[in-house]
Amino acid sequence: QVQLVESGGGSVQPGGSLRLSCTASVNIFRFYAWGWYRQPPGQQRELVASIASGGTTNYVDSVKGRFTISRDNAKNTVVLQMNSLKPEDAATYYCNRAGVLGDLGSWGSGTQVTVSA
Repeated sequence: QVQLVESGGGSVQPGGSLRLSCTASVNIFRFYAWGWYRQPPGQQRELVASIASGGTTNYVDSVKGRFTISRDNAKNTVVLQMNSLKPEDAATYYCNRAGVLGDLGSWGSGTQVTVSA
């Protein structure tokens, strides 16, 4: 059974920063692309950042220049550094496999991000 554990969310003011971390109990973690997804209340979940097995990163336009995704294969960890946060970034954030294989079919509980003055 795959376990995905996200942490690091919280409540910040606009312009603030948060660092999200995800640990995945997947034996072949290093071979997968990984992503951070977010789901605002009442909306669909969307992929906002991904990192390939080789380290290539991709971002949705709305977070480019503000978010940075990274991975540590030795620790089975994916990190999302979020800077210059905006109210529209508020959502529950999840990590999961990304790329052509799609997600793993199960999700962690996510970590909540609130951005408000």
